[in-house]
Amino acid sequence: MKAFVVDKYKKKGALRLADMPDPRMGPDDVLVRIQAAAINLLDSKVRDGEFKLFLPYRPPFILGHDLAGTVVRVGANVRQFKAGDEVYGRPRDHRVGTFAELIAVDAADLALKPTNLSMEQAASIPLVGLTAWQALVEVGKVRPGQKVFIQAGSGGVGTFAIQLAKHLGATVATTTSAANVELVKSLGADVVIDYKTQDFERVLSGYDLVLNSQDAKTLAKSLNVLKPGGKLISISGPPDVPFARSLRLNLFLRFVMRMLSRSVLKKAESRGVGYAFLFMRADGQQLVQIAKLIDSGVIRPVVDKVFPFAQTAEALAHVETGRAKGKVVVSFKS
Repeated sequence: MKAFVVDKYKKKGALRLADMPDPRMGPDDVLVRIQAAAINLLDSKVRDGEFKLFLPYRPPFILGHDLAGTVVRVGANVRQFKAGDEVYGRPRDHRVGTFAELIAVDAADLALKPTNLSMEQAASIPLVGLTAWQALVEVGKVRPGQKVFIQAGSGGVGTFAIQLAKHLGATVATTTSAANVELVKSLGADVVIDYKTQDFERVLSGYDLVLNSQDAKTLAKSLNVLKPGGKLISISGPPDVPFARSLRLNLFLRFVMRMLSRSVLKKAESRGVGYAFLFMRADGQQLVQIAKLIDSGVIRPVVDKVFPFAQTAEALAHVETGRAKGKVVVSFKS
C-alpha cells in the first residue's frame, strides 16, 4: 500500500511517500480502506519528536490520527462492524497511521460515519470532536448557564468546541482574528475577542471553565478570568502527574511533569481554581454520541481545505502556518 512515512524524528522533517506492507490484523481489529484523513498539529509534534518520551514510534512509521473510510474485513471477535460499513475514527496511540491507503484499527476506536457527511467532512471530526467532548463533557461537566472561554475559536478544536458548549447550554466566549468573527458567531460564540487588538484578560471575568490551547503566557492569563471554583483544562500543557500516572510512566518522568506544572498549579491554587491537562484518547462510543449530534444538525464540520492524498506533505505545511479555518483534510479520491 501507499503511505506517507517519517524516516526519523526531525524538526520540520519531511514526509516520504513509500510502499509499505499491508497492515496485520488482530482478532479485535477492523481493516479500513481510508478514503479521507485529516491533518492535525499533533502530526507535526509527533513527527518532530516532541512526545517521544511517552509516545515513542520506531521509524520509519506512518503518520496520521484521523480517518474516514470503508470496512474491508473484520477480526474474529468483532461483531459491531461488517465489510462495506462506512466508518470514522481516531486510532489509539501507538497504532496511528492514517496517511495510508489501509489501516487496522481496534474496533473500540471506530464508529459508523455520520450519515449526512461526506468522507472528507467525517475525517475532519474524530480528533477535535473527542478533544472537545472529553474536555467539556467528561472533565469539565459543563452545565446550562455556565460561562465557557474557548481559545482559538476558528481552529479545529475551537470550531467544534464552540458548538458543543452551546449545545450544553453554556455562554461561550472565544478569541479569533477580525477576519473570522462572523465564522465563530455563526457557530454560536456569544462573546468574540479580536486577539490582535484586545486583551481577553481585561474583557472576561467570572468564567466557569477555560479550554486552553495556547502558550504558557496565555494559560497564566486565562487563570485570571476564572471565578473561584472554576477550572482550566489545557490541551497544550504543561502535563501533570495524573497524566503521567495514567500512562504508567516511571517516577522520574512523574517528577519532571510535576516540576513543569508546579508554577501553574501554585497560581491555580492561589486563585482557588482547578487545573487539568487533557491528552485526548481514542473512544468509539464517544464518536457514536458525536455522530448523533452531527446527524441531528447540532454540530457541523468546518473544513478549510481539501488536498489530494499525493499532497499530504503540503497539507501538513498548510496546517503549520496556523491560518486554517477549521480542519485541513486529504482525500484519497483519484
